Amino acid sequence: MSGAICQVTIRGRVQGVGYRAWVEHEATRRDLEGWVRNRRDGSVEALFAGPEEVVSAMIESCRRGPSSARVEAVQEEAATSDALNLRRAGERFSVLQTI
Repeated sequence: MSGAICQVTIRGRVQGVGYRAWVEHEATRRDLEGWVRNRRDGSVEALFAGPEEVVSAMIESCRRGPSSARVEAVQEEAATSDALNLRRAGERFSVLQTI
């Protein structure tokens, strides 16, 4: 796969407000590959893979999130294709269990 692979951590009021479902919907709508999951520290972590401009637009959207969320910070870093292996077999984009 060519393009960008980026892992993001979103902090703020992002759990219990439909943030993971929103990320899954938005990423699927944009035809991105990857995954999203809650973390026990209250943040949400996601991995997006696809064309660089689409990944960048998705990360920008994560800075707002769904209307019920209050995003305080988005940390992003480059990732490798190995990180895509966390997805469930046969899925382009997965919602993973909390870690």
